[in-house]
Amino acid sequence: MARQVIYTFKGQTKTIAFSYDIHHDLYEAAAEAEGIDLTRFLAMEQQIALTSKKGAKAEKEFRKTEFARFGFTSIKFVREDDEI
Repeated sequence: MARQVIYTFKGQTKTIAFSYDIHHDLYEAAAEAEGIDLTRFLAMEQQIALTSKKGAKAEKEFRKTEFARFGFTSIKFVREDDEI
């Protein structure tokens, strides 16, 4: 079964197909679906990864905060038992 991502962007819930061959993670897939350029975001995320401790939650918090700023309130994989 193909993977699917369900996300809420500016109050609208949408479902898209997902493949690791095309996207690094579900956040990048959702951003691409909405036409958001992540070039600067990814550069900053890489800088945070280089300066924070391994296992620190700085990267995760940065991603969560920035995607909320973009307009996303929820991004997750659709489980097989979930109904769309």
